Amino acid sequence: MKKRSLWLIIAAVIAMVVLSFAFLIDKVTVSASSIALSEQGWKANFSVPLKDTAIEDGTIYLVDQQGNKMDASLELAKNGRSVEVANLKPGSYTLHINRDAVQGGFFKSMSTSKLSFTVHKDLQSVKSEKELKDYFKKLQKLMASNFSGRGVMTEEAESSDSSNKSSLSGSGEAVYSETNNQVEGVDESDIVKMDGEFIYSIVNGRVIITDIRKPSAMAKMAELPFEATFYPMQLFLNEDTLIVLGDKHIPYDYSNTSGNSSSEKMMPYNSSTNVRFYDVKDKKNPKLVREIGAEGYLNGARKTDNILYFVTNVMPNYWALQEGEDVELRPYAYDSQKDDKASPMPYSDLSILPGTLEGTYSVITAMDLTNPKESQVLTKGYLGGSNAMYMSKEALYLTAPIYLPSSKKNNQISIDRMWSPQETNTEIFKFGLDGTTVNFISSSEVTGMLLNQFSMDEHDGYFRVVTTKGIAWDNEAPSENNLFILDEGMKQVGSIEGLAKGERIYSARFMGDKAYMVTFRETDPLFVMDVSNPTAPKVLGELKIPGFSNYLHPLDENHIIGFGYDTKSVPNENGGEPRIITGGMKISLFDVTDFANPIEKDVEILGGQGTYSSLQHDHKALFQHRQKGLFGFPVTLYEGSNQEGYGNYAGEGAVMYEITADKGIKQVANLIKQPSSGQLYENYEQLVQRMVYAEDTLYTITMKEMKSYDLNTFKEISVVAY
Repeated sequence: MKKRSLWLIIAAVIAMVVLSFAFLIDKVTVSASSIALSEQGWKANFSVPLKDTAIEDGTIYLVDQQGNKMDASLELAKNGRSVEVANLKPGSYTLHINRDAVQGGFFKSMSTSKLSFTVHKDLQSVKSEKELKDYFKKLQKLMASNFSGRGVMTEEAESSDSSNKSSLSGSGEAVYSETNNQVEGVDESDIVKMDGEFIYSIVNGRVIITDIRKPSAMAKMAELPFEATFYPMQLFLNEDTLIVLGDKHIPYDYSNTSGNSSSEKMMPYNSSTNVRFYDVKDKKNPKLVREIGAEGYLNGARKTDNILYFVTNVMPNYWALQEGEDVELRPYAYDSQKDDKASPMPYSDLSILPGTLEGTYSVITAMDLTNPKESQVLTKGYLGGSNAMYMSKEALYLTAPIYLPSSKKNNQISIDRMWSPQETNTEIFKFGLDGTTVNFISSSEVTGMLLNQFSMDEHDGYFRVVTTKGIAWDNEAPSENNLFILDEGMKQVGSIEGLAKGERIYSARFMGDKAYMVTFRETDPLFVMDVSNPTAPKVLGELKIPGFSNYLHPLDENHIIGFGYDTKSVPNENGGEPRIITGGMKISLFDVTDFANPIEKDVEILGGQGTYSSLQHDHKALFQHRQKGLFGFPVTLYEGSNQEGYGNYAGEGAVMYEITADKGIKQVANLIKQPSSGQLYENYEQLVQRMVYAEDTLYTITMKEMKSYDLNTFKEISVVAY
């Protein structure tokens, strides 16, 4: 009995030693793409640094398709956490990494790892169904074995040893509102468009045409009919053609597939972005002349030089391959001029973007609007999903996050940590535009994560971008902010790194040779950066003030308007750093005449905690009349403080300010409707969606009605119900 107890104790001790050893072991993960272009090279990212001598001592090396060891141009970068391979001819290669290449290799779970990739001279089209299936099966295998985020290929170590110009929309002689576009000459889709005599608006899933030629007698002219499966989202107006972009739900066609019905149960419908073209010469009787579509959710849409571009994102049901199902892995496209239903895109129109192993397509569609009924539609699909979108008149840029292998021990990684920006870089894909022809040019990876489309800009052939690396509340590895400049081939030529440690970007704006960036944690630093020399950008000035701006808008070359929140610091009940809470909405007028010493020339605080405007997340909600110096926006107002410390609901509507460099900020109209008796919260249907003008009349649009006002006195003229 004693002997048995002794053996049990020994076994328990051995188990504890094994578990303790396992706890100390780090699992090394590697991320890389399966495809590269010869001009760009290829690289792999590691969760832990490699030894400085790893390349010299041969513990990391490259072999060609025949297994011959190559004298390749390998280089360690990013403090040893990245291996870059340059000057490779088109072909197939495999990178071998021995455990001894890793710092502290004895305590790493890696013995040997292999990463295979293919180098092409140019971006290649998918050749066959087999190639596409092999791609998704490989992705599926890697995702199942060790998922570390979208946009990368990851492999675990094997267990055994084996071989601008900024847009100043409305600054011309137009006598009616235009959309607040980011780039001059590039129109963005919106929920309201107008031509000076008629307003076209999306309200509560309806598209309505309103006659405003007589502001005192406005009239609803027409409402476009839609079936229940189509939901309008955005509009363009191109002369007498109204363009409606909407979400279309289409039942999946499983009639030609084999296997079980798990996909049909999980995904009975797919979503398509359909675009409908209406002839609106006769405002009372709009005529649908054509409908096109691309599978997926709308990422963004632009119109320039009479060409429409829109981008969708779609992920096929590739997980059904595990169930042995014969699923369609290509995106669907639709054109009413060719067929009455959507069809899979040809393989020749599909490509796999370099720098990614990704299960989501970015589908780019282009169409000439000269003759919407007959024009050719060009649609291309690219494996490599996209988030933010920026477009100039010459190029389209899409961004995709790359979730890097974490440097933390596996047992310390939380789900939140895996998805935090600290472990994220950004891949930027550039496409050249020539009419309806869209061609992939190149891509580049930058450190950190983008905020939105205003984080990007193109000027004189150079692409500029600002990013945040890390997260502001991580004291072990505090965040920092960066500016990168890339040339026409997407090669980095200049940068400013390490700005505002412990903070993140809240807004950015590029204006010619200058870049403006707002970061925030406790105060709002406004950075002024000189980017006139792409190879040597520099910080010229910095201003620290309370609050923050989450949208920057150019007033003129020397003044910027910031829209955001006021903030205040309150003691932390649990000790430590004080808590920062938002107050009312803040409007700041920044004078940057002296770039080295920017000043907040004027400031206006609207309401208290809880006050909110759609402008703070949607720049197209800004009203502007530059000739009159007027700027307005929808607002939901909260004032004072209730028992919980929050503001009390005080109404909803819109406000108008006169903002000039000489006079500063002055409120000239308060169009906020007071709450009814007992009303504690806003009514969504009464929220102002947009404010526009024609001649000397202002119009506000809600889900239920449109109102007209005299633009000089702001007295209400009339109302038309929807």
